[in-house]
Amino acid sequence: MSCAALLGLRASRLLRAAARPPPWSRRRSAGCEPPAGAAVRIGCASGFWGDTAAAVPQLLYGGKLDFLVFDYLSEITMSLLTATKARSPLLGYTPDFVSAAMAPYIKDIHRKGVRVISNAGGINPLACAAALQEVAKKADVDLKIAVVAGDDLMSEKENLKGAGITDLETGKQFPESVHSMNVYLGARPISRALDLGADIVVTGRCVDSGIVLGPLIHSFGWNRDEFDLLAAGSLAGHLIECGAQCTGGIFTDWHAVPDWHNIGFPIVECSSEGDFILSKPPDTGGLISFGTVAEQLVYELGNPQRYLLPDVTCDFSEVSITEIPGFDGGAVKVHGAKGSPPSTFYKVNATYLDGFRATAVCPVGGPKAVQKGKRTAESILQRTRLIFSQLGYEDYSAVNIQVLGSEDTYGPHARRSIDGHGPREAVIWLAVHHKQKEAVEIFSREIAPAGTGMAPGLTGIVGGRPRVSPVLKPFFFYYPKSNVQINLYLNGQHVETFEEDLTFTSDEVVPFDPPKISSELKDLPSGPHTYRLEDLAYTRSGDKGNSANIGVIARHPLYYPYLKKTLTAQALENYFQHLLEQEKPEEELVTRYELPGIHGLNFVLKNSLGGGGIASLRSDPQGKALGQMLLDFQIKNVPDLKSLIE
Repeated sequence: MSCAALLGLRASRLLRAAARPPPWSRRRSAGCEPPAGAAVRIGCASGFWGDTAAAVPQLLYGGKLDFLVFDYLSEITMSLLTATKARSPLLGYTPDFVSAAMAPYIKDIHRKGVRVISNAGGINPLACAAALQEVAKKADVDLKIAVVAGDDLMSEKENLKGAGITDLETGKQFPESVHSMNVYLGARPISRALDLGADIVVTGRCVDSGIVLGPLIHSFGWNRDEFDLLAAGSLAGHLIECGAQCTGGIFTDWHAVPDWHNIGFPIVECSSEGDFILSKPPDTGGLISFGTVAEQLVYELGNPQRYLLPDVTCDFSEVSITEIPGFDGGAVKVHGAKGSPPSTFYKVNATYLDGFRATAVCPVGGPKAVQKGKRTAESILQRTRLIFSQLGYEDYSAVNIQVLGSEDTYGPHARRSIDGHGPREAVIWLAVHHKQKEAVEIFSREIAPAGTGMAPGLTGIVGGRPRVSPVLKPFFFYYPKSNVQINLYLNGQHVETFEEDLTFTSDEVVPFDPPKISSELKDLPSGPHTYRLEDLAYTRSGDKGNSANIGVIARHPLYYPYLKKTLTAQALENYFQHLLEQEKPEEELVTRYELPGIHGLNFVLKNSLGGGGIASLRSDPQGKALGQMLLDFQIKNVPDLKSLIE
């Protein structure tokens, strides 16, 4: 679809009401500058819907905060919230934000003057704000609650159907039946809501880092063309948006992280010049170090030189992370983010209904547990297929059998143990997908009979009879910013239509040119030693749609050349071949990027998650374990690398 066609879809209906300029909107004046040397402290109390309630009091009473932010949304969460709103127009937001995060502490939040920003609005931010207003009313506190709305594009569904839009990942045509459609908004509407005096800002879908960049723009008056500053603020958001993941959570060296039960949540203290210190409240568990923060830098990252956001295109490849001594639990200074103009388009995540699914999880014990588990799963599928043929149903669209404990996900790298007979405890993971709900309901009913008519040692069904749920698949595309109408509400009243300024934007396509292997790498000394990757590097993996990324960071700069030489894109593709799904002949499924600032590599694995998110039938639909699996990769024929740093 051409840009001109997209630009014309809603242009005639856009409101062009002139928004009141924020204090520092165009050029800073002396009266609008924040005090010289002033820093802004922002704490993140939630990295996803379901995060611990312990984070709020920890940050509120020990963080000395200016802003408290909550990130709840992911592609999977948006699918779930879409389903809840379909049941009731009053739902569609994350209720935990209102009942668990805000209600118990709203008086102290008001008393301390801490301002709150959250994307808890999901697909129904006005309902979220209304529920929050009721909480404030019961607590007898006067709070200005703002809503940023406009990310929902469902009203444009019919116009988009014939517009030739294709999915960014798969190239598939725009789906006939769309369940939800949300724009990833940027930080400026949040900043504007704060300019208008909001104490709490509730958004729908926005980029996760925007909940941190928004208050920084508001506080420092960063202009639209100060791209390095906007990139630095976005990096601060990227690092803390997942809560405890940057303070020792899921760290490669997990055994070195103390007091998980009281893990500290992150705080960034940002200067107007873009540098920031990342720390956590005193007397909390967890760990902040080069390794913990560098791992989070590469989490869910694509090309680190072209990290596309609505407000800025970021280059994180030369970012440096320096440990600061003297902080309880550790702290780091982060520096070096670079920025360039953003595009004139927003990214959009649509979902569409693609049949139904269910997953049965059943522990099995005793000798030959793996063999019993596999035969049980296969027999359940055989029985249900027999019933399908009798009732006239089609076969399953997809099935997935795994026996957890047998290292199925490792493919050819699996290790067989215990006298060659495998483990004596295992867990059946049996997931199915079918176009018809009734067929999946048959599957669900046929799990329990295995407990009396199949293998001995089947101890139960985790969670009871498998739940049948709709499969909402993601569909990503770009949409012109000029066609999106963003509305700001304050205490339930519409106060402003926010309009994106497209003056400082660029749609120039920058092709990726993989770095060539330098002569320095070709001339690296060799030797008789072999190391597991874990000896030399940290790893972390994440997901975007049906792609996964694995970041690898050298534990010491002297190890980095050996990682670059050995861990090629082809080496990773070979290692994970059993998980990759090739759709086209000769298709390259792994791309490698370099982050020399942290002596890191980032690998993007295309078609590696079995559909990803809710659409995947695998036990690891978000690629969380891929980085851990890579730790056993062997770096061979190298010198005694440990002696280089002693």
